[in-house]
Amino acid sequence: MSIPGRDDATTRENSDAVPTRRGDFLIPPHAGGEVAYMAGNSLGLQPRAVADDLAIELNDWATLAVEAHVEGTHPWVDFHEFLRAPLSRLVGARETEVVAMNSLTVNLHLLMASFYQPSASRHRIVIEDSSFPSDSYAVRSHAEFRGYNADEAIVRLRPREGETTLRTDDIVDLVTREGESIALIMLGGVNYLTGQLMDIATITAAAQSAGVVVGWDLAHAAGNVPLQLHDWNVDFAAWCSYKYLNSGPGAVAGVFVHERHLADQSIPRLSGWWSNDPSNRFEMLPTLTPVFSADAWQLSNPPILGLAPVLTSLAIFDSVGIATLRERSLRLTGYLNQLLDAHVIDRGFTVVTPSDPAARGAQLSLDVGERDARSVTRALRHDHAVIADARGEHVIRLAPVPLYCTYDDCWRVADALATM
Repeated sequence: MSIPGRDDATTRENSDAVPTRRGDFLIPPHAGGEVAYMAGNSLGLQPRAVADDLAIELNDWATLAVEAHVEGTHPWVDFHEFLRAPLSRLVGARETEVVAMNSLTVNLHLLMASFYQPSASRHRIVIEDSSFPSDSYAVRSHAEFRGYNADEAIVRLRPREGETTLRTDDIVDLVTREGESIALIMLGGVNYLTGQLMDIATITAAAQSAGVVVGWDLAHAAGNVPLQLHDWNVDFAAWCSYKYLNSGPGAVAGVFVHERHLADQSIPRLSGWWSNDPSNRFEMLPTLTPVFSADAWQLSNPPILGLAPVLTSLAIFDSVGIATLRERSLRLTGYLNQLLDAHVIDRGFTVVTPSDPAARGAQLSLDVGERDARSVTRALRHDHAVIADARGEHVIRLAPVPLYCTYDDCWRVADALATM
């Protein structure tokens, strides 16, 4: 028997001040209909415009070949420049502070090579205990690369006993007490497991007051929540583009470096051809001419077929605006939370995401209790046409992405879980 309220979901959708952009995306089909897609925090859906936008670049490759670098519809030699302005608007940065390049973990390694400068007395790195495994591996490798014992050098933040998320006050207290031993704090802007939105501004300011460099992994924040990286004085940040940014599996990632660092030649950098000033890049000089922008962290010429879908996606965000999307996101996620509280929680599920809407993005994570998380997501997909994902044995993640998810999708998720 279905839970009540499906008509209410339709009414909410029809009256929402921010209309869905669902028609701009390809929704996976199921039995003559469409799935309720709640896995956009893992892989965003394909924008309909991607195929045509990719075809432009493929046609230039076919008809112009190497000359498309300068004569193409979007000249390839400068293709990354087309993404700079929309990226800066999306993350609250100045255009010189951002660049699209590489993949997320590659970018974190490049940035830590510059900004993790340990000493015997100050070499610890602070991350969440529930940080994404790739981040955990990356910071451990940097500590070990510099000759430190990773088990001693890496500080893993854990929630208080009986709680599921971190408290900002506890993080601030740690850096106030122990900041002299900490070289770097690198946290997820939105935690991948719990969906907690961190107080980026407060944590950054507190850490920097203690002399600590602060970097952010924004894989689950970019395209999900409004960001003001420049105004928050963040030292560096990196993000992927295949989750909320809907740019395709393994899509080209992004980097932010605050402008106060851009002209600082004392900061070490790993360099490549595209790190060089473009004004003399093709003079093929043996030594690098520095460029005072985030481009200084680039290595290679841009992958055009990888960047084109990112450009397509950014155009959608520009047309709506991240602040406007956040308004719809708060309503959608709040509605899903309301349904779960009313019809699902008493069945042995527990929401581990913060209940405060301001402390979460477009995600609710559920501890499934004695059930197996992967079995739950399989049942959701095969029995109810709901796509969610499992993390570990006990957590499933639900992401009501505001661009293409609807109130009816939220109702379908709650209705499915209420039968389990």
